[in-house]
Amino acid sequence: MDRVRAHVFIYGDVIGVGFRFWTVEEARNLGLNGWVKNLPDCVEAVFEGKKKDVEKMIELCYEGPLTSNVERVQVEYTPATDEFSDFSILQ
Repeated sequence: MDRVRAHVFIYGDVIGVGFRFWTVEEARNLGLNGWVKNLPDCVEAVFEGKKKDVEKMIELCYEGPLTSNVERVQVEYTPATDEFSDFSILQ
């Protein structure tokens, strides 16, 4: 099984529009582990799982929920660490 980790930053109109809650739902639907949180100027997330599922989640991040307007997505892939048992929102 080809597992990967993606550290992602999503820029645009993504704060205060439900992006984190949408991310949790989509990531859990894909069976991914990791976390998502707001930063002052973007949303940051870490996704771990099967490569195809992580890639699908990144595609979804470019779209975002209907309430958002994604301008840019920055992704860095690294080997999975399997340190997460679920997907959650960090404060």
